Amino acid sequence: MVAPGTAEFGRIVMRLTSAVAAVFALVLAATVTPGSAEENPTIRIGVLKFGTVNWELDAMQRAGLDEKAGVTIDVVPFAGEDASAVALQAGSVDMIVSDWLWVSRERAMGTDLTFVPYSTSVGSLMVQADSPAKTLGDLKGKSIGVAGGPLDKNWLLIQALAKKRYGVDLAAENSVVYGAPPLLTEKARQGELDAVLNFWHYAARLEAEGFRTLISGTKAAMEMGTSGPVASIGWVFRDGFAEKHQGAIAAFLKADQATKDLLASSDDAWNALKPLMKAEDEKTFTTLRDRYREGIPDRSAAEERTDTERLYGLLSEIGGEKLVGPSKTLQPGTYYDDGKNGS
Repeated sequence: MVAPGTAEFGRIVMRLTSAVAAVFALVLAATVTPGSAEENPTIRIGVLKFGTVNWELDAMQRAGLDEKAGVTIDVVPFAGEDASAVALQAGSVDMIVSDWLWVSRERAMGTDLTFVPYSTSVGSLMVQADSPAKTLGDLKGKSIGVAGGPLDKNWLLIQALAKKRYGVDLAAENSVVYGAPPLLTEKARQGELDAVLNFWHYAARLEAEGFRTLISGTKAAMEMGTSGPVASIGWVFRDGFAEKHQGAIAAFLKADQATKDLLASSDDAWNALKPLMKAEDEKTFTTLRDRYREGIPDRSAAEERTDTERLYGLLSEIGGEKLVGPSKTLQPGTYYDDGKNGS
């Protein structure tokens, strides 16, 4: 047998090397679990720079619950809600916190946004501790401060309830002042307003100072027909992103629930959040903590969705197209369906 020449020998070696490499690749592929190519993927979350969502995300990262669930979160701060919404639509972030009303409205106009409940904490109508007002009917002719503008969901629901229960048109028969939450809070403290409807954390601060709740947005919604508290705000992301990164979404939602469980039970976890919360005193700190805990959703997605559809129909009647956009019913797909339980 004639020994191969140098060129032929080189070709034989190359063929043997390629064959070994192919076998190694097959063995490796058999041992790699599906999805491991995206091990601990990163989800970019847009948040208001000083918003309360930061509390939960800080607690999540501090406890390492994101990494434990198999995802890494990158918190991207924004100065306002509009900026975070634009960033989500532009693809600069993967997720934000917003409300189902906006999600449904965007879906009606062709945007593939979807929603997972985050919190049932909503605004409350607050009065001074010594205020003679005991019901909405007692506010007739009084001055009311409203954060969020004339189309704020809680304000519309409270107006509808006042008309239904007491025959009072709060918008027409009262002096209504719309403004920024901090400004309205200060006016209420100084006694320039008889009542103030403010976002939940501003209402909690007033409560810690001795104000009392005349009615909350949640209570108004239940009085108008929902069977329980509805999560007004939630995690919002694109269907397209979820389809490409289903494992990352599942891991984040697992971390989210683990963080909520931690904050529901651990005072130590809250103590670590004190610098972020900027509570003026211990009473304010504990009130903020307790109201946050009360807002942790504990109902099934099906129950949430049913009540949201009912609430959407009511808001559509009250606020019209200016509020809900072109659709009079909650758009299909507004609530995220992970394909496992129809939620």
